[in-house]
Amino acid sequence: MTTTEQLSALSSILTQGGLHSLFQPIICLSERRILGYEALSRGPSNSPLHSPIALFAVARQAGRLSELEIACRESACRRFNEQQLPGKLFLNVSPESLLEAAHQPGRTLQLLEDFGIPPSQVVIELTEQTPTDDFQLLQTALHHYRAMGFSIALDDLGAGYSSLRLWSELRPDYVKIDRHFIDGIHQDALKREFVGSILQIAKASRAQVIAEGIELPEELAVLTEMGVDLIQGYLLCRPQEHPPRDARSLMPRQDNAVVVLNDEGSDLSALLNEQPAVARDTPTATVLEAFRRQANLNSLAVLDEHGQPCGIVHRHSLSDALLKPFATDLFARKPISRLMNDDFLAVEMSQSLQQVSRLITSRARQRIEEDFIITLNGSYLGLGRVIDVLKLITELKIQQARYANPLTLLPGNVPIQQCLTRLLQQQRESVICYVDIDSFKPFNDIYGYGRGDEVLLCLAQCLNDRVDPSRDFVGHIGGDDFLLVLGPEDWRKRLNQLLDDFQSQCRRFYRSEHLEAGCFIAPNRQGVRQEFPLLSLSIGVVHLHPQACDQLDASQLAEMASQAKHHAKNVQGYSVHVIDSLEAPEKEDVLLAGHR
Repeated sequence: MTTTEQLSALSSILTQGGLHSLFQPIICLSERRILGYEALSRGPSNSPLHSPIALFAVARQAGRLSELEIACRESACRRFNEQQLPGKLFLNVSPESLLEAAHQPGRTLQLLEDFGIPPSQVVIELTEQTPTDDFQLLQTALHHYRAMGFSIALDDLGAGYSSLRLWSELRPDYVKIDRHFIDGIHQDALKREFVGSILQIAKASRAQVIAEGIELPEELAVLTEMGVDLIQGYLLCRPQEHPPRDARSLMPRQDNAVVVLNDEGSDLSALLNEQPAVARDTPTATVLEAFRRQANLNSLAVLDEHGQPCGIVHRHSLSDALLKPFATDLFARKPISRLMNDDFLAVEMSQSLQQVSRLITSRARQRIEEDFIITLNGSYLGLGRVIDVLKLITELKIQQARYANPLTLLPGNVPIQQCLTRLLQQQRESVICYVDIDSFKPFNDIYGYGRGDEVLLCLAQCLNDRVDPSRDFVGHIGGDDFLLVLGPEDWRKRLNQLLDDFQSQCRRFYRSEHLEAGCFIAPNRQGVRQEFPLLSLSIGVVHLHPQACDQLDASQLAEMASQAKHHAKNVQGYSVHVIDSLEAPEKEDVLLAGHR
């Protein structure tokens, strides 16, 4: 398509109004509701400019970007209003269009007035495609939007040319993490570090983080575990002209969720207070009387006609509201929905203690004396207290420290036993790996225990680098023995990477003469001097199948892994011995590629 034809197609679209508006929901996990919808534009289906990438590229080249964006906003506002969609409307705006000479200030506000959409319901989403140098002018434009009541979101954080500076200077209300960092986050420790850093900065700047581009349940599981509360992506819903309105119908099934092996406190039963709830049309006087009768009642959940939480009433908030002159008489017969707090935290019974703790700490407005709502499949169960979460988390940390290996701080024998027990209860196919260092005792004799501890710390780090924290487990049995639990999909590849890592990292621990000789001489267990090869790993593997779980307990599973390890040690150098829980007691030793 020639440039002339592209410009002609663009003019036709802008003149004839051939744009289509699609909407993709943004879901709030803690409240299991749709926060709002991002409006996405497409050209006519039969046009070469149907793709938004082509459409906006041509508009940018033609100097008509601002004109196109106004047309997109008009289409989005019209369709949003026609469907009466709930929540906020996220409108994409590129910074460069704000800086164009053709940009018309106040045009967006006029559009909203035309369609009856209040500015407080709209989020201006800055999408950065090209360098933005004029920060002062951009800041002025954004302050103008804020003054009119709009919220601000920064899109594709981490991908743009100056997005971090934009975040620092513009202080947006929402920050969207670029989908590059979401894609495969369950398999990439560096991406998890990046997202973790973004969450910390967001907490300090009081911005809410939105993870977009989620396509896999494993990605969602990791993000949820990390404390991300706002999510968007194909896993939940693709952009549609007529998007769904119920968040619960979009959430992945619970049985598709990844089971976290190293997560203590797998449900919230210890936190549940089965307090009665009130309907949203309950008179305020009735609620006030309930608080008067029960001195220890701090909160009451408010339910809609379907038994779903729609708000919460805290004792202190109700008292504050009714302290105003004539307030009690004014509100006594009014429904409690007039005074309830609809910005509440609701968590599913199946969520872990750590997930709930992260959700609480990510909410700037959650007070320590307030309660939160606990649900089962979205229906009200009872209330939980923030202070109880903090107490249990503290107890858990103390327990973990008590049972951690003092050198590597990895979980010790008690958590390892608990992990194996949960593994059998879950009846999940898994690979249990017993990892042992060859020639470790003679290495200690020659180099000393201080250098030996450095080797153990090195192996602990190599193991941590190869686990997926959302579903794997790594523990320290003691000495140079470690336990690793992996998923069944790519365990051979990951063990190969582990062996490569350890072999490479260990080079710094040897003297040059030992490294050149490929061995060292030290006394054996009988006190006789003997030649020993350089450090290597022997790994005993038990491939656990669901069908075998009922016939085993944790001790038997650990013993099988130990047997496999002893067989692996009979092979010199890096080796793996596999025992299949469904087949014959033993399989052949396996030498992984490149390790002898």
